[in-house]
Amino acid sequence: MKKYIREFVKRGFMFAWAGPAITAIIWYILWRAGKIESLTPSEVLIGVLSTSALAFIAAGVSIVHQIEELPKSFAALIQGSVLYIDYLGFYLLNGWISFNKVWIFTVIFVVAFVLIWAAVYIPIRVKVSKMNKKLS
Repeated sequence: MKKYIREFVKRGFMFAWAGPAITAIIWYILWRAGKIESLTPSEVLIGVLSTSALAFIAAGVSIVHQIEELPKSFAALIQGSVLYIDYLGFYLLNGWISFNKVWIFTVIFVVAFVLIWAAVYIPIRVKVSKMNKKLS
């Protein structure tokens, strides 16, 4: 278990630097949409720190797929749940979405997660099946 925690932290730190870049992109989109005009220093601090934490958690949670004892579907469920809570929590904290739009976020998140997961899983499954046929 210790090696998984270490790997979680390593992966998290590798991607936490993206927090400020993600924040800047989101703020730019919100500014272009006319949703914000200026930011207070506390909004900047909370935005940068929270998106760094968001990126840290999102990158680190991918370690669940390395735990051999977990079935792949359960690992995907864990990863999806953590990512959903991570994103939704930080988006609500920063005021990037309102509570009445959570259902829209949920639908988009589930569809995107399933599509991305399928795009990764299906080609690997096909390759493994082909290799197994060659070995038989």
